[in-house]
Amino acid sequence: MMKLERLISRDWWKTTVLVLIAVVVMIRLGIWQLDRLAQRRAFNARVEEQLAAPPLPLDPQNLDLDLFNMEYRSANVSGEFDLDRQIVLRNQDWQGQLGVHILTPLMIEAGGKAILVDRGWVPYEDYSKGNLSQYDVEGSVEIEGILRRSQSKPLIGGRADQVPGDGEQPLEAWYWINIQDISGQMPYELLPVYLVKFPDGINDVLPTSRYEEPELTEGSHLGYAFQWFIFAAILGIGYPIYVSREDNRSGGISSVNTGYFQTDQVEGSENNSESKGFEQA
Repeated sequence: MMKLERLISRDWWKTTVLVLIAVVVMIRLGIWQLDRLAQRRAFNARVEEQLAAPPLPLDPQNLDLDLFNMEYRSANVSGEFDLDRQIVLRNQDWQGQLGVHILTPLMIEAGGKAILVDRGWVPYEDYSKGNLSQYDVEGSVEIEGILRRSQSKPLIGGRADQVPGDGEQPLEAWYWINIQDISGQMPYELLPVYLVKFPDGINDVLPTSRYEEPELTEGSHLGYAFQWFIFAAILGIGYPIYVSREDNRSGGISSVNTGYFQTDQVEGSENNSESKGFEQA
C-alpha cells in the first residue's frame, strides 16, 4: 500500500499538489453540472405549469399580477396599436431569408398601460425601403399570444443597443427586446413582459409569427457530471498507483546496480589477493 509520506516526499510533492488541484477542479465541475441540471429541471417545471394554465386575459384587474413569473403562459389582450412608436428587432432569419420582427405597442383597453407585441417577421427589404406601413392594423384589435420576459445582451457576444438619452431621437431598430430600455422612449408604461403573437394559421400572410414552444429537455448536464466525476476518480486512484510503480521500478534498478557494484568489489578483492600471493612467492 502506498504510504502518504511517499506522495508528499521531496520527489513527488509538487506533482501531488497539481494532481489534488486537478481532482478538486474536476469534482467542482461535476457539481456545477448537477447545479445546471437542477436549474434546467426547475425551468422545465415552471414552463410546463405556465403552458398548462388557461389563457390569461390582460385586462385592468390582471395587469398588476406577477407577469414576469408567468412567462410562457398564453394570454389575450384587446386594445389599439400605437403605430407611431412601432420598432423592429434586427437580424431575424426566416427560411434562410434575412428580415426583421415588427414590435408594436398595444394600448390596453381601459388599462392605462401598453404591452409590446411581437407581430412577426417581414423581409428586410420592406424595412429598409420604409414599407412597413403596409402591415399597419388600425382600430381596435384582439391579440392572442404567449408571454415572454424581457431580453438582455449576454455577457459574451452579441451587440449592445445604443439606448437613446433624454432629448435624443428614439431608436427604431433594436438587437434585443429589452423592455426597460425600450420603455425609456415611450410616453406610457410598458408591461414588464411582451407578447409573441400566435400564428394566424395562414403561412403566406405577413408578418409571419415565429412562435415555437420551448424544447423542454434536461440536456447533457447529467452525462457531463458523471464524466467529470469519473475523470476525478481515475486521476485520484491512478496517481498513487503510478507513483508506487515508479518507486518499485527505481528500487529494482537500484538493487541491480548495487548488486553489480558489490560483485565488482568482491572480484577486485580476489584479484588483489592473488596479486599479493604471486609477489610473496
